[in-house]
Amino acid sequence: MALPTNGRVIIDTTAGEIEIELWSKETPRTCRNFIALALEGYYDGVIFHRIVPGFLVQTGDKTGTGGGGESFYGEPFEDEIHPRLRYAHRGLVAMANNGTKNSNDSQFFITLDRADELHGKHTLFGRVIGDTVYNVMKIGEMEIGENERPVYPPKIKSITIVDNPFPDIIPRITAAEKRAQQRAREAGQREREEAERRRGAKKDVKLLSFGGEQDDETEPVAKVAVVDNSDAAGIPTPESLLGPPKKSNEPPRERASEKESSKHQHEKPSKSSKSEGAEKDIKKIRETHAKEKASGSDARRTEIEQMESEIRRLTRKREGGEDSDEEAARKKAKPTKSYLEEELAKYSKGRGLQKKGKGRKDEGDILAALNSFRGLLQSNANLEMEDGGTVPGGEDPGIEVDDDRGFIGHALHFPKDDGEETRKAEKDYEVIDPRQRGARAREEERERKRTAMKGKNGRGRR
Repeated sequence: MALPTNGRVIIDTTAGEIEIELWSKETPRTCRNFIALALEGYYDGVIFHRIVPGFLVQTGDKTGTGGGGESFYGEPFEDEIHPRLRYAHRGLVAMANNGTKNSNDSQFFITLDRADELHGKHTLFGRVIGDTVYNVMKIGEMEIGENERPVYPPKIKSITIVDNPFPDIIPRITAAEKRAQQRAREAGQREREEAERRRGAKKDVKLLSFGGEQDDETEPVAKVAVVDNSDAAGIPTPESLLGPPKKSNEPPRERASEKESSKHQHEKPSKSSKSEGAEKDIKKIRETHAKEKASGSDARRTEIEQMESEIRRLTRKREGGEDSDEEAARKKAKPTKSYLEEELAKYSKGRGLQKKGKGRKDEGDILAALNSFRGLLQSNANLEMEDGGTVPGGEDPGIEVDDDRGFIGHALHFPKDDGEETRKAEKDYEVIDPRQRGARAREEERERKRTAMKGKNGRGRR
């Protein structure tokens, strides 16, 4: 006979629900660890990383490799082997360890068949109940690859605590708060990626802007003109690189300066037109970037406000405070009936639960109906007496005759008993009382002893 359980949880997986009852009285430390991790949402999103067909399915490792996991106590805890808890059938839940004793953390497994070889090696703390064991068998039949790892591993979506045998457990963080933090981390990650993307786009814009590059390109043009002048004059001078050439009587230098001035006059309009176009492009890009930044900051601000409001609501709910104004107004506007009230209202008509004065019959009406029925029976009896009490057909009055005048006229007739049947019954069916048999045996024993004593006394007198 199985030991009574105390505690119940429902594991919601991608393969269906698994309902588990816990032996929290026999394995308190193991069940407390499991309940606490479930309250903190530790198992949410954890996969079944190991499947051994016909033997077990294993989960509880947050890394999904089979080499991770941590306990609620912060360190591995000891085994709790109970002599009356054995691996006698499928659907038994037990802790997994690293192959040595007292090395339990968060990983657990569910058996798919009888497994006597596991007794004394792993702590057995629960069992799967109801039809949910078929969801465990469904997981055990999934396709597996190398190292007993499923090709498409099923996942634990959440764990619901239906009956908590340890109400004193205070989780370090609730599952709802953990999900809120996860959403906040994901939002921050998206924001960082968006910022990096925009920063990269800004760098690309700088590469495409031609304002600084054109100035760099103009310097070699001036140098090329100086080199040409030096070829004409014979020797380059520093003054030609710094500014316009000094006045001299040499005609080649004058021709070089005239050529340089004419080149600068031709280059100025082209430079100004290019710089104006580049400035317009830069302004457009900056305006677009400012608009994107403003819209992104607004969206980010809205998302932060929503997360803050959700965190405040969860904090109030955890501390036992009141709900928000919107939820209070919603509850006040739509009062909901309990399931018991709905069922009572449904069956109130047939069970006399109406209020007084609404269709309820008086006792006088009931008594009048009974009196009328009694009169009907009496009138039927008088009619039979008028008929003479004889049975039609001249048959023996001891035999029942089918004279059906309605259900009221039915009567049972038995043959007259002269005592023979009673005597026969007493003779055939003897009632044996075991107490009388014991009393009779004791009386016989006393009579035998009395006779023996009399015999001894008679011999002594002689």
